[in-house]
Amino acid sequence: MVDEDLRMLPAPAVPEAVNANRPQSAVANAMRIVSVVLPMLVACSADAQPGRRSQRGTVTQSVHGTEISITYYRPVLRGRTPFPDIVSWGRTWTPGADSATRLETSGDIDIEGSTLPAGKYSIWVIPAERDPWTVIFNRTHSAFHLNYDASQDALRVHARPTTGTAMETLGFYFPVVDGDSAVLDLHWGTTVLPLRLRVH
Repeated sequence: MVDEDLRMLPAPAVPEAVNANRPQSAVANAMRIVSVVLPMLVACSADAQPGRRSQRGTVTQSVHGTEISITYYRPVLRGRTPFPDIVSWGRTWTPGADSATRLETSGDIDIEGSTLPAGKYSIWVIPAERDPWTVIFNRTHSAFHLNYDASQDALRVHARPTTGTAMETLGFYFPVVDGDSAVLDLHWGTTVLPLRLRVH
């Protein structure tokens, strides 16, 4: 009789406060997971982005024991003319896309006769229709491609562009490398901007 009475007793009630807290706790845990994982996914996506239109490029050259490297995103003409259609005369522009193009040198170098100390720099260019172009090396080496701050300039030099074969995608390369010197070319469309380098 005692056993039958026990079987007929209702199941013990769970306090409402406990039941109410369970879904809230699950939601809080889920939000914490999302807050940790989402930034990681965004960072990975920004670095990879297989569908992006301007691909990341790097070029590195050793000159007399000094490593010189350029890191940049490579815009494509797609039927356009780079100067002055995409980049107008007199506009301060980073030769790349998305992020400012970066130069890193492990030692002091001379660029067009002026010294640039070892370090990391963003590169900016002011194209001119008839005069030599201005090339700027800025201490803010990591920047958005529109965020130029003249107060951080480390060096400004001038170089005159030449004409070369058409290049659809913007590129940097070293066509000449000697014992303690080199030439770094910026090439887009039929415009080639050579920079003479010498290592200390």
